Amino acid sequence: MSTYALERGFLNRLLASVTTVALLFTLTSCTSQQSQSNNSAVASSNTKANPAEAKTRVLRVGFISSESKLPIGPEGWALKKGTLTPALKSLGITEVKFFPFVGGPSLNEALVSDQLDMGLYGDTPALVGRAAGLPTRLINQTRVGQNAWLVTKKNGPRSVAQLKGTKIGVAKGTYPHRYLMGLLDNKGLTKNVNVVQISSADAKAALERGDIAAYPFAMGTGPMLVAQGFPVIDQAKDHQGLVGTGVSVVTENLLSRYPQLPQKWNQIRQQALQDIKASPEEFYQFAAQASGSVPLVIVKESYPLDLYPTEPFTPQGLKLLNSTKQFLADQKLLKSDFDIKDWQISNP
Repeated sequence: MSTYALERGFLNRLLASVTTVALLFTLTSCTSQQSQSNNSAVASSNTKANPAEAKTRVLRVGFISSESKLPIGPEGWALKKGTLTPALKSLGITEVKFFPFVGGPSLNEALVSDQLDMGLYGDTPALVGRAAGLPTRLINQTRVGQNAWLVTKKNGPRSVAQLKGTKIGVAKGTYPHRYLMGLLDNKGLTKNVNVVQISSADAKAALERGDIAAYPFAMGTGPMLVAQGFPVIDQAKDHQGLVGTGVSVVTENLLSRYPQLPQKWNQIRQQALQDIKASPEEFYQFAAQASGSVPLVIVKESYPLDLYPTEPFTPQGLKLLNSTKQFLADQKLLKSDFDIKDWQISNP
């Protein structure tokens, strides 16, 4: 069976799983141990108070991270500076809790099972989830132009062409996965490599053992490994249309109770971004600490300030989002088709 067929089969099973979960309101049995830990943490936070009170007063937000306690961007900055929660009190929200997830598929599962109200994650898993029937609405694009670094094992391939006949790892359903798929397609290598599922947390060890020849790493980890001497043979930023975007989605259930949330959230985010641009060094200190004491040079390479758009949606961002959706549709990796405009909150 070809690599393309294997990948398509994997994501089709993922989509079917998400749809089943949506119908049954239960988590799928294939959730990773990390995902279960994340979901347990969310559930635990909701049982500390009256369940009804938790649902109406606590805003539960998931984001993607392997190390960070807060999202690296205006949202995390606003919470750290103490401006996020007070600005939401007029809506009846008295607390905001952020929960880290290692990947988009597990965050989708938490949204489906009503363990999260919002998600901040990559465009690829958000699109896959929406196409599978996940009841979310798009309220902004958090990042536009997310880079990915294709890192190889030491003394391994020195070019993309040399990946022919090798095994490449990837966290499937993530924006680096979309980048890798697009790169292999552009180079005519889709059927000539073996792409296997490996979590980002296990990827470095897999490279060191020689289990895989390459792996596309996301922001933070990619530059860190390059600094440690791992070769990088390609980057998403060098290919038009292959950089990722980040999105914020809200469940339709929450939106029905807080219809003003998207507008208020984006106002808070815009003010936080203005503060960040006025104090960039302070922001990078925060980002380094939140990332687990990552060196400043790595943080600055991973999170350039121009990564964060000042408006909820920009022409460039929407073009990239539509391009990613079209690619996934062309590869038959979306359960159904939909119009981005119908997913967006108008005038958020």
